Amino acid sequence: MILIQFAVCMIATLCFAILFAAPRSELPFCGAIGAFGWVCYLACPALHISPTLANLFATFALALGARLIATLRKNPVTVYLIAGIFPLVPGAGIYYTSYYFIMNETSGYVSYGIQTVKVAGAIVLGIVAGFAPPQGWFDAAARFWDRLRRGCP
Repeated sequence: MILIQFAVCMIATLCFAILFAAPRSELPFCGAIGAFGWVCYLACPALHISPTLANLFATFALALGARLIATLRKNPVTVYLIAGIFPLVPGAGIYYTSYYFIMNETSGYVSYGIQTVKVAGAIVLGIVAGFAPPQGWFDAAARFWDRLRRGCP
């Protein structure tokens, strides 16, 4: 089941990256980052973590992964982060908030609105936390990876 969700999420993120004109050579990495974030999100309920915190942790992991891939591939991090965040965005929550607002159902739009704002805030905090570690750590990881690739100790 999780492999199917990984594959579907990778394809959806890939399509989103194409829509935002990511470089053709980076499309597989964009898809992998989005799928990685989604799998991190899926792992959280097994640990009894709320959906809001699950979004925070998944976005944090996604931001770290995007920074690492960006450093390794020598591209801006936004190439991977913007496409990768797509599966975690609370689109259904935004829809239902708008729907209940238009239908004048106060309890529905307040409930969905609060949950949507919490998830959106968690995504923002996850990105901020993912950019907290110094770039030097990612540069060191990239240098280590280059040495491994060349077969140097």
